[in-house]
Amino acid sequence: MLKFSHLDLRRGVQLLLQDVDVTIHPGQKVGITGANGCGKSSLFALINNELQADSGDFFMPPGWVVAYVAQESPSTERSALDYVIDGDQQLRTIEAAIEQAGASNEGEKLGQLYAQLEEADGYMANSRAAQLLSGLGFSQQQLNNPVNSFSGGWRMRLNLARALMCRSDLLLLDEPTNHLDLDAVLWLEEWLKKYPGTLLLISHDRDFLDSVMTHIIHIEHQHITLYTGNYSQFERVRAEQLAQQQVLYERQQREIKHIQSFINRFKAKATKAKQAQSRVKTLEKMELISQAHVDSPFHFEFHAPGKIPNPLIALEDIRLAYDDTVILDHVHINLQPGSRIGLLGHNGAGKSTFIKLLAGELQAASGRVERSSELRIGYFAQHQLEQLHSEDTPMEHFFRESRRLGKKATEQELRNHLGGFGFSGDKVESKIAPFSGGEKARLVFATLVYQKPNLLLLDEPTNHLDLDMRHAIILTLQEFEGAMVIVSHDRHLLRRVSDEFYLVADKKVGAFKGDLEDYRNWINEQKKLEGLNMDSDGENRNLKDTATPSRKEQKRLDAEKRKLLRPLQNRLARLEREMDKLNQEKQRLETLLAEPDIYESAQKQQLKELLQQQADVSRTLDETEEQWMQLSEELEEAQV
Repeated sequence: MLKFSHLDLRRGVQLLLQDVDVTIHPGQKVGITGANGCGKSSLFALINNELQADSGDFFMPPGWVVAYVAQESPSTERSALDYVIDGDQQLRTIEAAIEQAGASNEGEKLGQLYAQLEEADGYMANSRAAQLLSGLGFSQQQLNNPVNSFSGGWRMRLNLARALMCRSDLLLLDEPTNHLDLDAVLWLEEWLKKYPGTLLLISHDRDFLDSVMTHIIHIEHQHITLYTGNYSQFERVRAEQLAQQQVLYERQQREIKHIQSFINRFKAKATKAKQAQSRVKTLEKMELISQAHVDSPFHFEFHAPGKIPNPLIALEDIRLAYDDTVILDHVHINLQPGSRIGLLGHNGAGKSTFIKLLAGELQAASGRVERSSELRIGYFAQHQLEQLHSEDTPMEHFFRESRRLGKKATEQELRNHLGGFGFSGDKVESKIAPFSGGEKARLVFATLVYQKPNLLLLDEPTNHLDLDMRHAIILTLQEFEGAMVIVSHDRHLLRRVSDEFYLVADKKVGAFKGDLEDYRNWINEQKKLEGLNMDSDGENRNLKDTATPSRKEQKRLDAEKRKLLRPLQNRLARLEREMDKLNQEKQRLETLLAEPDIYESAQKQQLKELLQQQADVSRTLDETEEQWMQLSEELEEAQV
């Protein structure tokens, strides 16, 4: 278990956690919530021994294996599959010992190590890693690609798969869904439900927290409170607590007012001075109840668009391609006022490409795109966070935006607008460069609202945002009068703001008749169909027939195949050695049982023992031969 006892934690001079007294039991799945900067990631750093408590104690069983997602990936030529398998450090240690013992011809030690390899599920390591990568959106062809060939977001998925590959007692996940699409989020959700260890998860995804968590830790005002149940249950309990706290606060305020009134009336009178002084001491000793605060720090809304033309955008028989690769084909859509569309589809199906087409960032290869002259697009995408001028301040950024839009806003008007998005005081005049991802996302969204669009195009708008900001965005989008197309892995957001879903699949964009649960079922059906096309090597038959590998590629594939076969061959050799020993023992026992003297009455006890040993050896030999036969068949099939 994890136990925090009267623990204080600081980062520099800032007190993050105070007098924490919490116990987390093995097997619990605990979601950690709280405003950005409250100390969630610092708590993980403490558990990982990257930070030390300023006072108090933290206990974790010394033998526990801790898995966490590395924030950086090495630029290595190592294949994605091998990189993920490296996450199982115990397995890699056994494999290294086997290689060393094999080189030294240590037969007995090799036997022990192969037994450890089997116990560690080593023969299924490639399969386990491939399943993790597939669940996180990697194709079969990408498994042997080098790590350094992937972009930053995909490397984060590799790091996540590597953490999941580790057979850990404790798994620490900090916003694991930020770099995932909806399909991968749904897969990860199911995987974590089955995870047997203790899970600590930082997330701002309500549906994810609801589905996986058994407990919620809430960090507020430097204190940690552990709640039983998922996020929705925590919200209900917390709302009741806040309501009760507000009642107690108001009652105490009335009492304070009454005492203070007595003091003011009688402190100057000699006959009442002692009682008045007593009331003063009562006030000094009183432990004040703080007022309950549930208000969001964010307050903003879209202003009504000047005009909302009909249609806003019309697409007729659109074909969109990169070089010779067709992404979308025969797309027909009219975006009308009031359209509130959530885009669904596999990673790489073309959702973001479709959004870019609507935004005018990509041009169609063929077909017709008609845009109203009164169209005003508000476009949010993750790459815009990196396009902010790092040396600007939020105020400078908005002065520039105001001039671009032809507005004559005063500094106070801009401050008021920025304040609604959590930028106030010194923050308004601070450089953007050191801003967190969440702060940059809020600034981009503030810019989008300022533009008064009549069409919103939102591509993963809630990445890096905390629950308060996500809630504020949902409320604002619900009141938005224009049209909207949104891509998001946040199901709570999709459910609250979308009136209809469109599916991007097979180069088409069309209405999806169903809800998000129907979409989950559709994904599962697609995976079943893909499974039918898999051969015994786990490769897609449809893909294998598309190209003939070059001689260099064939050599690499042959080497990979030999690497995959080597564990089977080593295991087969171990079984053969065991069979030799058992046959020798069986022959020895049969020789003893052939002696006439053994059947005399004086030797009956020895005869009984020998017969029992013969039965045990015969049974073990039969079981070993059965394993040998099955493994021989597997090896023969794998070599074809």
